Amino acid sequence: NLEPKDMDVVILAMVERVFDAGARIITEGDDGEHLYVIEQGSPVCKKKIDGEEKVVKTCQPGDVFGELALLYNCPRAASVVAKGDCVCWQLDRATFSHIVKDAAVRRRERYDGFLKSVALLSSLGSYERSQIADALVPETFNKGEVVVRQDEPGDKFYIVEEGALYATKGSERVLEYQPGEYFGELALLKNQPRAASVVVESSEAKVLSMTRLSFSKMLGPLQSLLARHASEYK
Repeated sequence: NLEPKDMDVVILAMVERVFDAGARIITEGDDGEHLYVIEQGSPVCKKKIDGEEKVVKTCQPGDVFGELALLYNCPRAASVVAKGDCVCWQLDRATFSHIVKDAAVRRRERYDGFLKSVALLSSLGSYERSQIADALVPETFNKGEVVVRQDEPGDKFYIVEEGALYATKGSERVLEYQPGEYFGELALLKNQPRAASVVVESSEAKVLSMTRLSFSKMLGPLQSLLARHASEYK
């Protein structure tokens, strides 16, 4: 969930590493100082089971390994060995920790400030808002794109962060959405298909989405307010 600018920093900090067939990239039990993203090759993940090293997974291009030791400051949980020639991109612990932790703090602060302006959430305390902020995923849509489509199943709740959107039922335009407003709750509250489509009107719109599970867990106490808002669709 890194912002694009943070992802750019990560990419610039990564170092290309080439491993020959049979090379041990990381070793179970060692301290970990790097994580790796596989560009080419299919290294195997091995763990000691009953005193014998056994293959437990074959990795593929695009997979990441080595992050657990960095996240939890623990020894390597498994070894990874190059099965054939392998190209990986390596990121060091300091850069990883700095970027991920700083990004998380900035993200929470930015979202907390924004969530205070959302009428639905104005009665929540800072702790509840921070929990919601951590569960939100930013998504960007362009003009004319359909964010949710009428009669399709719904598994997300959305808050508008930037831009303008509108809702339609059939061919009729029924609602407008501006920053701080939200949609998608009806399908989750009533476990029904989407009651309307929501389309981007501005050149670009940024929304913050929340999964069904997070929605039920975190917004449960606000269901009466959400139910009143749902009547606007009728």
